[in-house]
Amino acid sequence: MSASNHAHRPFIIAAIMTAQVMVAIEATIVSTVMPQIVADLSGLDLYSWVFSSFLLAQTTMTVVFGKLADVIGRRPMMLLGIAIFLLGSLLAGFATSMPWLIAFRLIQGVGAAAIQPLCVIIVADYYPAAERGKVQGYLASVWAVAAVLGPMLGGLIIHHLPWSWIFWINLPIGLAAAGIFLRFMRHDTPHRRPSIDVLGALLFTVAMATLMMVLSDAASLPPGWAWKLLTVCAAASIGFIWQERRAADPMVSFALWGGRAIASTNTATLLAGMALLGLTTFLPMYAQGVLHQTPIVAGMVLTLIMFGWPCGATLAARSFTRTGLRPVMIAGSVFIPAGALFMVFLHPGSSPVQAGIGSLIMGFGMGLLSISSLILIPEIVDRSQQGSAMASNLFSRNLGSTLGAALFGAVLNYGLNNNRTGSPITSDQIKHALEFNDTRSALVSEVLQHSLHLTFMSVFVVSACILALVLFIPRAATLHLSKETLAEKARRAAEHAAG
Repeated sequence: MSASNHAHRPFIIAAIMTAQVMVAIEATIVSTVMPQIVADLSGLDLYSWVFSSFLLAQTTMTVVFGKLADVIGRRPMMLLGIAIFLLGSLLAGFATSMPWLIAFRLIQGVGAAAIQPLCVIIVADYYPAAERGKVQGYLASVWAVAAVLGPMLGGLIIHHLPWSWIFWINLPIGLAAAGIFLRFMRHDTPHRRPSIDVLGALLFTVAMATLMMVLSDAASLPPGWAWKLLTVCAAASIGFIWQERRAADPMVSFALWGGRAIASTNTATLLAGMALLGLTTFLPMYAQGVLHQTPIVAGMVLTLIMFGWPCGATLAARSFTRTGLRPVMIAGSVFIPAGALFMVFLHPGSSPVQAGIGSLIMGFGMGLLSISSLILIPEIVDRSQQGSAMASNLFSRNLGSTLGAALFGAVLNYGLNNNRTGSPITSDQIKHALEFNDTRSALVSEVLQHSLHLTFMSVFVVSACILALVLFIPRAATLHLSKETLAEKARRAAEHAAG
């Protein structure tokens, strides 16, 4: 790395954190003001699609943009992602109906699909492995802060400004990030002629979009539509495999995904995404419906996971140069099921402190594992594949969230429909149990406790599988990231920067 590029690194990190602020805040602020938006635009039946459209676009396009970053270059794809996100934000503020808002949120999701992997990829370009962990800890802190500030900022905006400003506040932030990238980031010209597998990208997007539509919204689809979408998904998947095997420069390299280290790391990340979704979705329900705590207490219990995550990420960044990467990954994969075990032993007489400790421990393990994965992956592939490899890891996390919603939702519904009362518990009854504490609600709370216990058991089983997958990662993949090698890399990087 040249001395000028080294000197520009603080500005690059500032730009990356600024770009991530847009995506992180957007993930929390919209949910805060959605009731007001629905009241203004109507269309309550489309409520969930405001979030699903963003997630669909973000998940399906992450791998595509990761590949494009390898083929076209980092800076142009980051600037394109910011431009798309800002376009979606601008249009969303002018939405006059729920279908239009959903369409503009889809555009935002496409932009986020470029910004998130590019942030990680650019860090890998500018920082050696020995320094990368600390930087990833900074980026993790952005999401922790956003989880706290997003709802607060949304509340302030909705009380003093039109709801459109929850989208329009992205404009100055995004323009600032783009300006810094243009000024300080080098233009990375690919060493080969760009060859974009357009057909592969299209087939991949169709396959993943239809699959996620079924997983995330199967219950609200018209009769028979789930099978139709699965048929389209199967046909697109077969076409995608055929195209990728024949393409000279495939969008997704099966050789890359088939490697034991990448496959194990990505599958562990997918299961971590599932476990995280299970905790964030059902722990507040347990705290309110079974422990009879206020929404404020339920929110504080869940917030501890966002406190544990950056703590784990920071510790990983400071530890792996001394201990090696493998012990840090194993530790993370142990803390996640250990935290889930606290949820398994919850009962109606439990203190919310028990749930909070479990949430904190799981978040700590997530921080250790996620940062370790992002450090490992770019070190075991060629630079020409770094974008695709790191995007595959983020894609796995997003897909895990969707699969987790489907799996744990199915477990909860099984418990609600198969209980000692002999009749299924409806969503209206659950809502009543969360608001009142009469005899009927007590019975519903008992059924809810049984159903959520099954759900937390499932979260624990999924979390325990993470350890097996981390142990399956070949030792050879982390040998060059041993503490001695990393210390030497750090020393050489410092000498090079000084020279």
